[in-house]
Amino acid sequence: MIRSPKPILKTDEEIELLRASCQLVSRTFAELKQHVKAGVNTLHLDKIAEEFIRDHGAVPAFKNYQPDKDLVPFPGTLCTSLNEEVVHGIPSENVVLKDGDVISLDCGVILNEFFGDSAYTFMVGEVKPEVQKLLRVTQECLALGVAQAKKGNRIGDISFAVQQHAESNGYGVVRDLVGHGIGRSLHEPPEVPNFGRRGNGPKIEVGLVIAIEPMINMGKGAVRRGSDGWTILSHDKSPSAHFEHTVAVRADGIDILTTFEGIESNTTIGAATL
Repeated sequence: MIRSPKPILKTDEEIELLRASCQLVSRTFAELKQHVKAGVNTLHLDKIAEEFIRDHGAVPAFKNYQPDKDLVPFPGTLCTSLNEEVVHGIPSENVVLKDGDVISLDCGVILNEFFGDSAYTFMVGEVKPEVQKLLRVTQECLALGVAQAKKGNRIGDISFAVQQHAESNGYGVVRDLVGHGIGRSLHEPPEVPNFGRRGNGPKIEVGLVIAIEPMINMGKGAVRRGSDGWTILSHDKSPSAHFEHTVAVRADGIDILTTFEGIESNTTIGAATL
């Protein structure tokens, strides 16, 4: 997927185009929020997302995506990953949400030639307190990782922050999958692992745009691939959580291009700056 080790730095104008793409992903999640409930199948969620994205002048980034010739093209607009599914779950009318489930929705769009990417793990009805904690800690991992995405740091500073917080809470960090740079391609250098050492990895420079996406399991971090070739599941069948923000590095701080505001409150969606 990543052909070059050299990060592709973005101009201010390109970051604004990326912001528009990312904000559309965030608005798509806000639209989906009211539909994530018991009795709804994941293909229905996928159709809602695709219609919303196309109605706003963009195209789904994941649909027909094929990073490997040995994989069939991904058939959905969303990755819908339920409970022990970590990422890349395929939407299906046969997968029906039930009370107590958690589901990661991962969404990407292409708008004006630039990609937007984000993920959020939703709760369905009454979720066990221990699973609620997993989601809370994973979102905290994301916030801590984002806070390290500043000029002069290194990618390993992000990785360490995520790993340290997850493991200090007794959770497993998925090591087989990573965050990534993003721009005119969905996956650009650098890779952004959720584990690592401070001070290691590529230097973070102004103009870098990356997707930071902790994938944390309640059990151990080991994963396996499902029979469909796409879905990644926790090897020990423990619940998993996944949250993702796309962020740009500015001279004066960290510019978060995606937002969860439309999911978590009724406030108007807008980007945040740290």
